[in-house]
Amino acid sequence: MTDEFQGKSFSITDPQGVNTVIYRINKTAKELQKQYPKYTVERLVYSEEMNGNMKKKTFYVDYPEPEGEDLVILSFGQDKVVVNMGLLKDNKLKISKRPIPVKFDTVYSETPMEMKDFNYTPNLQRAFTIIDPETTEEVKPKLYIDSQTNEVKGKCKLQPYKSYFTFEIK
Repeated sequence: MTDEFQGKSFSITDPQGVNTVIYRINKTAKELQKQYPKYTVERLVYSEEMNGNMKKKTFYVDYPEPEGEDLVILSFGQDKVVVNMGLLKDNKLKISKRPIPVKFDTVYSETPMEMKDFNYTPNLQRAFTIIDPETTEEVKPKLYIDSQTNEVKGKCKLQPYKSYFTFEIK
């Protein structure tokens, strides 16, 4: 990583055919919770190296909270996603022993589709995330200013005949 990194890191190993991404759960300031989502998620930056059939990924948490960081761990495999929760505290990563039930949706359409008008917090975080399960990349929204509410909003274009994984922390 760069010299700008001020935080903690940890590593996991993905077996062949699995691709793991991890999100930090951020709590919105109490005074903003009436108009914005209570929680937002931020994808962790990582580096990776191959070790035979396995992929070792090192994830980085910049400026971690002293009380610890709650994490959502998504492991994408062939036609399934395993969802785990984690806690990074005192230089240790604790992962739930059993995957925790999390509400999520898949989005599928046979025609081009646009998800739009979702709100952002003042620091440009959003409440939910859309992921392409084949690449594990986030579907990046186009941001715009709603002329009626003067708020930053976003819209995502989704491809036809393709499934997407979406999740939200409430």
